[in-house]
Amino acid sequence: MALQLQTFRTRSITAAVFVLVMLTGLLWNPLSFLILFLIIHFGCWYEFIILVKKIQPVKFLLYSLLGLAYITLPCLLMADLRSEGNLLRGEFNFTESGIIIPCSIVFSIWINDTMAYIVGSLIGKTPFSSISPKKTWEGTIGGAVICILLIASLGYYIPLARVVDWKDWLTISAICAIFGTAGDLLESKLKRLAGIKDSGSFMPGHGGFLDRFDSLLLAATFVWIYLRLTGK
Repeated sequence: MALQLQTFRTRSITAAVFVLVMLTGLLWNPLSFLILFLIIHFGCWYEFIILVKKIQPVKFLLYSLLGLAYITLPCLLMADLRSEGNLLRGEFNFTESGIIIPCSIVFSIWINDTMAYIVGSLIGKTPFSSISPKKTWEGTIGGAVICILLIASLGYYIPLARVVDWKDWLTISAICAIFGTAGDLLESKLKRLAGIKDSGSFMPGHGGFLDRFDSLLLAATFVWIYLRLTGK
């Protein structure tokens, strides 16, 4: 009982510090945003290389090229969204409204993960995937629905969020829920192939960089694609 209490306390403190650091990096200023994602980028890369070495020790350099699409590209695209689509064209145009979309991606993933865990704990019975046995269909669907409804409602009622239409918020939150879950499953599959439980240990009780940002990496790419295809 004492061990469980200590574990819960450690996880709670770590989660609180993590949220504080994330919010500071996201919201303070453009430089803090770039520094945050630079740290995320190299932390994920470090753990990804270790994973790949365990899976394919001989071919890890060629297999590691996938990391450019898996890790580097999403981080660049988040910076591009923060600069309102100018960074990849060599132009820096960091405005206050440019923070809305990146924050919405992060918050959508947090809401989806949290609600999926809560709903799954309460009513989850049907296994979602053998890759991640703790996930259930009830939790996955419940988390996605709550995420979509909440983000779309905020997009509709909060003036600052009207950088895009509330219908776009429906799509953005749905993309985050779907591809965030897919990103989590992808990283779980990599860990299973490597024979490890956590990708790292930088967050006591919560794992490593990839454990924390696996959903964000995949979701950010597809949100960016959606926004660019629709001319946003």
